[in-house]
Formats: sequence, C-alpha cells, structure tokens
Amino acid sequence: MNLTELLDEQVILVDLKATHKRAVIEEMATSLTTSGKITDQEAVFQAVLEREKIMSTGIGKGVAIPHGKCNAVNQLTGVLGIKKEGIDFQALDEQPVYLFFLLVSPTEVSGPHIRALAHISRLLRQDALRKRLIDAESPQAVLDLITEEEKNM
Repeated sequence: MNLTELLDEQVILVDLKATHKRAVIEEMATSLTTSGKITDQEAVFQAVLEREKIMSTGIGKGVAIPHGKCNAVNQLTGVLGIKKEGIDFQALDEQPVYLFFLLVSPTEVSGPHIRALAHISRLLRQDALRKRLIDAESPQAVLDLITEEEKNM
C-alpha cells in the first residue's frame, strides 16, 4: 500500500489554517467532504476525536496520524495537512506537530488501516523527508516527494 493510492491534490493541505488540535481535525475532515471522499463529515470528526481521547496520535518528531473508523467511508481514505509553524497536538514527545495524516476507514475493516499507519510511520522516520514535506509549496510537490520516497522503500 502506497500513500499515493490514498492522496491526491484535493486532500493535501500545504497551509493548514487551524491553530489547535480540534480545528486541525475539523479542517482536514472538511477537505474530505469537499473532495467527495466521505459522506458524513460530523461522523468522521467524532470518530477521530473519540480515538484521540484514548491517546494522542501525535507520534513525535513533528508528526501526528489522527485516525478513526466510521461508516462515512467505503474504503480507507486520508488527507495530509501541513502546518509550517507547528501546533501543540499533545504529541508523545511534547513537541509541536507539523505533519498530519488523517486516516478514516470503515468500522469493520482493519487490515488496510493498520498497514497505512505502519507505512506512514516508516516513511516519516527520515528527518530529511519530514523537512522537505514541511517546506513543500504545493500539493503536487508533496505528491512528488512521497512518490520518490516510496520508490526507494
């Protein structure tokens, strides 16, 4: 599974406007609605917030992978958001988060969801890639970076 299978220019936000955790999740869920990838924005928003109550999905090194399961999607879908200034997302390392991968999958499907979480974690272990993604100026530039890195994995 490659991220380029989940992402397109409509769901890559290189300049998130949100300044706090809830607003980031809401802005990203809105982009999924606008792109036609989900049928119920509120259900997605609530599913992700419920998951965040268990434990922050801010995994450290400036990355968060908010995710949830609900029936507002037919298959795994996602959005990538970038906040160049970083925000407090209650990350495990207590550092600001700059890169947000929001994933949503149907409630009864686990395999693709877990594989996507693992893939994102592996991909973003590289400091240089994280920096290049944060500095990217366009959704296409982000896609190009991810495509190139996935070829080398």
